[in-house]
Amino acid sequence: AEGSLSPDGRRIVFASNQHAYSELLSPEDAKLFELDKSYMVDIYIMNADGSNVRRLTDVKGYDGGPFFSPDGKRIGWRRFSVDGTTAEIYTMNVDGSDQRQVTHMGTMSWAPYYHPSGEYFIFTTNKYGFGNFELYMVDVAGRSDPVRITYTPRFDGLPSFSWDGITMCWTSERTPQKRSQVFVAEWNHQKARQLLGLDQPARGHGEPTIAQPGSPSPSTKPQIRAQDARAHVERLASEEMEGRLTGSHGARLATQYVASAFERLGLVPAGDNGTYFQEFDFTAGVSLGAKNELTVHGGDASGTKTYKVDEDWRPLALSNTGRFEPADVVFAGYGIVAPKTDEFEEYDSFVHLDVKDKWVMVFRFMPEEISPQMRQHLGPYSHLRNKVRVVRDQGAAGLIVVSGPNSSVKNQLVAMKSGAIFAGTSIPAISISDEVASVLLRKSAKDLKELQSEWDTGKPQMGFAIPDVKVRASIDIEKVTHKGRNVLARLPAHSGSPTRPAVVIGAHIDHLGRGSGSGSLARDDEKDQIHYGADDNASGVAGLLEIAEYLVHQTSTGPAKRDPTGSAGALERDVIFAAWSGEELGLLGSKHFVAELAKQCGDPDNIRSAVAAYLNMDMIGRLDQQLIVNGTGSSSIWPGEIERRNAPVGLSISAQADASLPTDATSFYMKGVPVLSVFTGSHSEYHSPRDTPEKLNYPGLARVARFTALVARSLAAREDVPDYIVMKKTDRGTPRAGLRAYLGTVPDYGAAETLGLKLSSVTPGAPAEQAGVKSGDIIVQLAGRKIENIYDYTDAIGALKVGQSVEIVVLRDRERLTLTITPGSRE
Repeated sequence: AEGSLSPDGRRIVFASNQHAYSELLSPEDAKLFELDKSYMVDIYIMNADGSNVRRLTDVKGYDGGPFFSPDGKRIGWRRFSVDGTTAEIYTMNVDGSDQRQVTHMGTMSWAPYYHPSGEYFIFTTNKYGFGNFELYMVDVAGRSDPVRITYTPRFDGLPSFSWDGITMCWTSERTPQKRSQVFVAEWNHQKARQLLGLDQPARGHGEPTIAQPGSPSPSTKPQIRAQDARAHVERLASEEMEGRLTGSHGARLATQYVASAFERLGLVPAGDNGTYFQEFDFTAGVSLGAKNELTVHGGDASGTKTYKVDEDWRPLALSNTGRFEPADVVFAGYGIVAPKTDEFEEYDSFVHLDVKDKWVMVFRFMPEEISPQMRQHLGPYSHLRNKVRVVRDQGAAGLIVVSGPNSSVKNQLVAMKSGAIFAGTSIPAISISDEVASVLLRKSAKDLKELQSEWDTGKPQMGFAIPDVKVRASIDIEKVTHKGRNVLARLPAHSGSPTRPAVVIGAHIDHLGRGSGSGSLARDDEKDQIHYGADDNASGVAGLLEIAEYLVHQTSTGPAKRDPTGSAGALERDVIFAAWSGEELGLLGSKHFVAELAKQCGDPDNIRSAVAAYLNMDMIGRLDQQLIVNGTGSSSIWPGEIERRNAPVGLSISAQADASLPTDATSFYMKGVPVLSVFTGSHSEYHSPRDTPEKLNYPGLARVARFTALVARSLAAREDVPDYIVMKKTDRGTPRAGLRAYLGTVPDYGAAETLGLKLSSVTPGAPAEQAGVKSGDIIVQLAGRKIENIYDYTDAIGALKVGQSVEIVVLRDRERLTLTITPGSRE
């Protein structure tokens, strides 16, 4: 049904439910399809002769009424909700990519038709009553509010334009008999462009700004509005932005979008070199260098064989690099050492096995045939990072990992992935194929599958030396360095007082891209899909932009202007608006900002001379029953401020004192700045491709933004600076791994090249601070255990006894210091 021809006459776009007759439907879909065949209608495209049929949409509900854009590059159509009660206008490329929702009216909006200019749609909606359909127009990107065209009762719909765009044709019941007839009217294109805000001139500023596709609309209003917030979220969480992974093309588009919005509002650039951007370098991953080589001496009949990297073997991402001379090989089962418990005996793969200065070959996971209870017991000790640590601490030359035939893996070689935390080690570590492992075992007369089956029982086994075999390796791993960028803008104080500490309002703009890192919670059927990040954290950035527009408008009215809350319109201190990058990778953007500011302040641990307070918005799009406000214990002013500024908004607020949070507020709190962080709660779509714009509560988002704006304006209008309270609280930013002992340290996740654990900061009043540990220190030993990465560190903490003092060794300005620390308790 509903077919239309492309402008060049070569293609037909149409609606069809043909896939419902050729695919296996779920029981629920089959039942709905039996009741309503239109439930499965989607958009298809084909050549004009009927060949090359391709499906473009794949969602439940009726997608139909498609037309080509005048240039033939895009398609406009209407999408019904699953229950068929509402419809909205959408557009996409002719190959089905870049699907965008244009209207958000929550009514029956349908029958879209392009104006020949390609700049806007005309369509039909029943906004004013079930049977009262009127014509509206909206720009093709949905940046403007829809504009009403007709004003008569009953039905006006099914509009189209003449080829030259000067005549409109539509169906109307505006007849004495109230029957549908065809009407025509003259069309004023210039007036239409004016009403839609399309006649405003573009402004240049380095990169493309508001005149370019994907830039923010100039039609948003100074009031904090749900529809404006939604427009921002849908652009930031669109397919074009590709999940906004820090350093990616999508992230650059997203940060440019925010910069363009700041420019449109007239905010002063506060980034590097007079721009809105503050760039920082970060390690985004690892790749194979050109000097990787693995040679086995004595395993093959030929005596020596060199194997192909990425085919027969591959370095682990955490491996040390360099050239490693030939060394003997021993086999150590699954390479696990687990302590004795009340339920289980000690498990030790290295009993009576000498591994010093030898390569240690181990199976990849844990024994396959053990009980679920034993799997839980061995699980924490079976990670590759633990196996590397165990053999390293026993003096081994290196680690060799083999999956084994019983593991049923799709890829025998361990993938060379790196997440946000890059944990290196001082020994080489490699993954080999089952075939190479069989070659290594040949001189020991052992069969790989039989050997693995013996160890899979979980019963005690003995490792052994492999005779007459040596392994030599050259490992070359390159760190992939990318650039991230924060977006920074300043609203100046009225009195020209830039020396006063500013108020900073921030939200992180980055998300997970396609979820290739360790943070994704995607289901198996969602792997490699775009993680849209509508709530996390397009919602916070939308709130940031709404607050910026609101405060610009309020301050432009002059010092006499007052808000119903009693906050003066004039600012006594600057307001800085910040969209942070790299939050998902370890607060990289906000840490870079405060570190640069600390240099200017001349104090590495305090920026209070530059920042009076920080307000953070991270996931504010799912307001249900109450708003969570964290950090209320960081200043004595917060309870009163929250109560006064919430009075006109009426939110139900849950105040939480803790300011040490896994979000950008922590970067500021650790530098002596009082903070508040607003949050509407987590949900099942968190860090998955299911966190999409239509699931957000936009009126709720606007209320949260309004509350935060009132707090920000009050802080900026007061002459005194909020006090700062040191809280002795846990450091949530550190992986805990079920730890009981507490030291109060915050790792620097961006210190990729550091061997040891570099600290971003130390919690005030915590055991680490009392011991004399400082931010910037590199921990290299704790309680006698060598520390080379964060996993060594958390493992070492797990073995500490609360209240029992131990030595901690740190590097500070290249000097090795031994301090005494007494662990506290988390309970």
